[in-house]
Amino acid sequence: MKTPLRLLAGAALGVPLASCVTVNAPEKPIEINLTVDIRQEVLVRLQQDVEQLIRQNPDAFPQNPQ
Repeated sequence: MKTPLRLLAGAALGVPLASCVTVNAPEKPIEINLTVDIRQEVLVRLQQDVEQLIRQNPDAFPQNPQ
């Protein structure tokens, strides 16, 4: 019996809110400008650092898994 009362109370609270919410499409289109600058230089430096790290710690990075 409590469930129908809860549903009725929820519907009674929701009815006034339904009439005050409106959704309108904007008159102008939405523009999203992203300036992305990715440099390959960063990747090359990172790759060189990783290769150096692997050479310095050969036991930590095994080349041939057993």
